[in-house]
Amino acid sequence: MLMRLQKYLASAGVASRRAAEELIVSGRVSVNGQVCTVLGTKIDPDKDEVAVDGLEVKPKKKVYVALHKPPGYICTRKDPESRKTIHELLPPEWSNLYTVGRLDRASEGLIFLTNDGDFCLKLTHPRYGVVKTYIVTVAGRIEKTHLEKICKGVYHSGERLRAIKAVLISANNTNSIVEVELNEGKNREVRRIFEAIGFKVKRLVRTKIGQIKLGELPPGKWRKLTETEIKTLLNEI
Repeated sequence: MLMRLQKYLASAGVASRRAAEELIVSGRVSVNGQVCTVLGTKIDPDKDEVAVDGLEVKPKKKVYVALHKPPGYICTRKDPESRKTIHELLPPEWSNLYTVGRLDRASEGLIFLTNDGDFCLKLTHPRYGVVKTYIVTVAGRIEKTHLEKICKGVYHSGERLRAIKAVLISANNTNSIVEVELNEGKNREVRRIFEAIGFKVKRLVRTKIGQIKLGELPPGKWRKLTETEIKTLLNEI
């Protein structure tokens, strides 16, 4: 059965599909010894030999991990500034996994890691609209009018941002706690939404991706997603 080259690279855990496309265009991928720079090229996984930077690529067993990211860790494999990365929380043999989306250094909560490029694409691309849920603590009192505003849409740095749902959990003159749902995943979107209405985020926890909850998973700990959970996530798309 023929398969697009970038999909093959993603399914083999080399990179996400977008990153695999960049590898192809940059001339780092060869098929049967010939460099291939054409996106959409189809190969036969059972017959063709694919290599990246001269090293043969073979499909790997797919791994899907849920991690409770603590604050202070960044979502990358290596950091030139020697900051703590979430890969330090995983077994060494999973060094090839990449994150499904991101949480900034100060944020915490549920994040997935995988070597399945298709899974990564479907959970992060805006067109699929997978819902992420956050519990947000901000400085000051949030009113109903603020919630209405962020659900209608606000502008930050010239970009329109919006929550699809916002529920006030508690509020006083010092702090407010809000549950927010998003389905786009733009860079630092939750923090920027609240900044746009004049509030500073003090704590940001992602509690849910699709129907998968953070639950009782302790900070810094991980677990493998079950087959049922993986199917549930993909069925939501």
